Amino acid sequence: MNIKRAKNEIKDTIEAYLLKDEFGDYVIPQIRQRPVLLLGAPGIGKTQIMEQVARECGIGLVSYTITHHTRQSAIGLPFISKQEFDGQEFSVTEYTMSEIVASIYKKMKATGLREGILFIDEINCVSETLAPAMLQFLQCKTFGSHEIPQGWIIVAAGNPPEYNKSVREFDVVTMDRVKKIEIEPDYTVWKEYAQKEQIHSAVISYLDTRPGSFYKMETTVDGRKFATPRGWEDLSTMLKVYETLGKEMDREVVVQYIQHEMIAKDFANYLELYRKYQMDYQLDAVLSGHIDEVLLKKAAHAPFDERLSVVNLLLARCRECFAAQIRQEEAALLLFEQLKLLKETVLRSHDGLAERIEQFYQEYEQKKTAGLLSREEDRRYRQVSEQLEVWHHHLQTSGLRKPEEAFAWIKEQFNQKQDALDESFEKAAAMLEHAFDFIEAAFGSGQETVIFITNLNTDYYCVRFLQQYDCERYYRYNKELLFEERSRSIETRLQELDI
Repeated sequence: MNIKRAKNEIKDTIEAYLLKDEFGDYVIPQIRQRPVLLLGAPGIGKTQIMEQVARECGIGLVSYTITHHTRQSAIGLPFISKQEFDGQEFSVTEYTMSEIVASIYKKMKATGLREGILFIDEINCVSETLAPAMLQFLQCKTFGSHEIPQGWIIVAAGNPPEYNKSVREFDVVTMDRVKKIEIEPDYTVWKEYAQKEQIHSAVISYLDTRPGSFYKMETTVDGRKFATPRGWEDLSTMLKVYETLGKEMDREVVVQYIQHEMIAKDFANYLELYRKYQMDYQLDAVLSGHIDEVLLKKAAHAPFDERLSVVNLLLARCRECFAAQIRQEEAALLLFEQLKLLKETVLRSHDGLAERIEQFYQEYEQKKTAGLLSREEDRRYRQVSEQLEVWHHHLQTSGLRKPEEAFAWIKEQFNQKQDALDESFEKAAAMLEHAFDFIEAAFGSGQETVIFITNLNTDYYCVRFLQQYDCERYYRYNKELLFEERSRSIETRLQELDI
């Protein structure tokens, strides 16, 4: 199955394992809660989905890459204790608590979360001395003599033997005690994630035309050559930073992430063309409403891959604008929630704003420590915290002493933010309309328009923006164009372009 289906399967498993009866006992007792074993090629996102699952389920997460551990750190250190049997005293070897089990208790103490996931990566690549402990772990849910706490679900991940020489195959007894999920790479699913995470538009555009390059693992006389989703994501991050620093990325840099020379060279060449299209088609002017007739003719008669790149460039600009808008709205919503709580504290206390700031910061720290915030959510909390601090500083230095006056001033500041948000929304809507102007003038209702609409339909931020903005042309094209049949013919053509 693909990574998206695997994630949903894990969430369903967690929901089932954590279901309790009327007495507060788990409906599926711990001994029957099979560990989940994820098997899939390296770099397809097995580790990353565990962080997402834990956040979305609101439970703790303790992660370990088991190949970094020794037998002692996994099962504990031996010590001698004295015990009495039938009136005689004996020296008995016992073990200290495993570092891994201890980490679960530390997590519970730090976060207050009594339930969670213990994620063990590369479980089938352990050393010979640690292998028996891992089999015992999967079969009995213990490390050494210490059990995994109740409410903590075991998820393990490993690579199939063809990808790693160190892989040890588990016996039937062990495999019959796990819930095995095999994961295959799927570009369509990854693209949904990539759009939401703002993966560089050049990477998405390139993989749209060459989906076969999304994941490749080849064995040659010179060793392994590969391209993985993890490689594309890390390349995207570095590409964005290079652009910020004014540096250009060439093949020598690309191959450091996409370790398949042929694909790395092809992407580097594509990236050069992508930059050229950005300059040639004057997209900033287009999205501001200034369309050059010469550029329209150039786009209309360009090769298919160039036309596709232009459409993707327009989509990328719109997506970036929509994403910024949605994030601002989410921050404003969080700020509004604080404003409602603030009304009570400000009106009853001389320094109610300071109290609310302290409570908000404690809430933020608790969620951050528990690992329940994504990177975007973390940024949102910090933005709101900074805004509250700015308001507090102003009230301390201004002459507004009465609680009613203080709250009225804060409310006015929030209203000004809302006005600015409305203005930026109108600019984003105008950008989308200008993109439609260009696409209609250059391509009519051809396949480029189908691609544009299809991507608007599947992109996370585009969908959220269009839920708020009533774009007449978007809905008209959705109704008129036969997407299912036309998308199939386009996909066939994209595959023909693949290397």
